[in-house]
Amino acid sequence: MNITVLGETKFASPIGHSVSDDLRIPENIIIDPASPAKEELTFELAGPRAKLFFDPANTRAGIVTCGGLCPGLNNVIRSLFLELHHAYGVKEVLGFRGGYQGLDPANGKEPIILTPEFVHNIHKEGGTVLGTSRGPVNIQVAVDNLILRGINIIFTVGGDGTQRGGNELFQEARKRGHPLAVVGVPKTIDNDVAFVTRTFGYMTAVSEASRVLSNAHNEAISVQNGIGLVKLMGRNAGFVVAGATVACQDVNFALLPEVPFKLDGPNGFLAALKERIVHRAHAVIVVAEGAGQDLFAADELKKDDSGNIKAKDIGLFLRESIEKYFKGENIPVVIRYIDPSYIVRSSAANSEDAILCDMFARSAVHAAMAGKTGLVIGYMHDRFIHVPIELLASRKKSMDPHSFQWKAVQAATGQGVQFK
Repeated sequence: MNITVLGETKFASPIGHSVSDDLRIPENIIIDPASPAKEELTFELAGPRAKLFFDPANTRAGIVTCGGLCPGLNNVIRSLFLELHHAYGVKEVLGFRGGYQGLDPANGKEPIILTPEFVHNIHKEGGTVLGTSRGPVNIQVAVDNLILRGINIIFTVGGDGTQRGGNELFQEARKRGHPLAVVGVPKTIDNDVAFVTRTFGYMTAVSEASRVLSNAHNEAISVQNGIGLVKLMGRNAGFVVAGATVACQDVNFALLPEVPFKLDGPNGFLAALKERIVHRAHAVIVVAEGAGQDLFAADELKKDDSGNIKAKDIGLFLRESIEKYFKGENIPVVIRYIDPSYIVRSSAANSEDAILCDMFARSAVHAAMAGKTGLVIGYMHDRFIHVPIELLASRKKSMDPHSFQWKAVQAATGQGVQFK
């Protein structure tokens, strides 16, 4: 997987050590002698290069944060700036406001000139000091603006839609012959980015969500036939639900997008929930927002401004279905429904994610200063790597129902075989 470089690297790096472009990380490190040999993907190892494409004293960089909130955004902004400013001595760093919309000067928001004083304490706050938005921007107008402002490097911090937008910026700049380094930092609380073992914000989300699940358990056991029902993030992947379930150990039913389930019938979810209530008089259920979408009546799919399919509200659907079912069974239940999604995603990063954010950001700066473009920083086998944007945007990561992770969920909940 070769990475595009803007041109010859002529400037000596101020960093005291360097990594060779020849060092590669394989996608798969498991060797199965029984499987036929095949060509494996390998990726450039991230890190500082001995020579730079950009002269730091004449370089201007920009940062943009896009999409939904995620713990660690401010940490990434801060570490990007500090590495550019202190380690490389870059002339100026601009923070574009309001997501990709901020690349269009017509929206009226001037970018922020970042300084050590501005970023001093931002890592202690949730959200993003630059603001965010969903949806695209006119690419021609955005590149015009970047050229006009003398931007040599743009860091795009966001999910798959953001990185697709970064690829368009890269392609448009290349078409015009403008040397613009576009480097993405992958952001999604769902942890569903390919070639990234763990995205920043995920562990904070798991930690915050597990506390919510513990509180839901407290509510459920405090009343007769109490049911705690919690909906968490996870449009296409159930990693947050799985992680929080195993961390909490108080969940009885975990429902993920990757594992279809049936509501009705003797082996369905509602029958299993009834058995739990009859024998234990309480239950805790956690469901990912993208689970059970096949249970809704088929109609026109709606999309958000980022182009993602908007999931129907499985949390409210389950609450109504459970209420109706137990009423028909003449079993009184008390349901406590909790949706903490916006609280979880707006939290400040915990220490584990803070460290990860810092390493993602510094890896991105090293790549950009070396003139590498059209890439996203990946993270595999405990190493940071360079992934072409087009490749990353073409894949999604999801949980394997036969994986160790899902087996751990089944062991923690005791739910066994999924409901069919």
